[in-house]
Amino acid sequence: MAIDPERMRDFICAMDKGNKDYLDELEKEAIKDDVPIIRKDMQSLLKFLLALAHPVNILEVGTATGFSALLMAEYSDDDTRITTIEKYEKRIPVAKEHFDLWDKGNKITLLEGDAADILKELDEGYDFVFMDAAKGQYENFLPHVMRVLKKGGLLVTDNVLQDGDIVQSRFAVTRRNRTIHARMREYIYDITHTDDLQTVILNTGDGVTLSVKMR
Repeated sequence: MAIDPERMRDFICAMDKGNKDYLDELEKEAIKDDVPIIRKDMQSLLKFLLALAHPVNILEVGTATGFSALLMAEYSDDDTRITTIEKYEKRIPVAKEHFDLWDKGNKITLLEGDAADILKELDEGYDFVFMDAAKGQYENFLPHVMRVLKKGGLLVTDNVLQDGDIVQSRFAVTRRNRTIHARMREYIYDITHTDDLQTVILNTGDGVTLSVKMR
């Protein structure tokens, strides 16, 4: 008997023991305001990876209103530091307000501007990168991310399966999504075929890749 994937996802998400109350409120607020936010099963995976890897320097590409940065701050070690990048001017003040309220350990540094420009100026030394920005730009960000990511570091890329569209022919997706579709396929191919990375693709959230930098 075939298992409904949505029913299975609901079951898996129901097993998560939940987040701090303020994170639950921020999640509800983001959903109400149609702000993109990592899905429940992706939240569980991120918390697991933080507990496993114990990263010291985290880079997040795509802050939105700060939910994922705060989740990483909450569930990482006390000495962890998080640098997060956001260019959307309407979301930056909201993220700042959330960080002022909830980043009690002062772990988070928000960099304002286009990630394509900011990434070029960052120093090396990140051991964990969470990519969750404009999907059509992942391929452009990748060389800069590879430069700043340490050997043995982990690159986590969210939203790579595009609600299943990624398996479709480009002619089966809407015309306005064809460029993103092509770029995401190129990105997935690159991170799964370069000798510098060991990558696995997971059907978690809207699809996630986990890539370890080998050299």
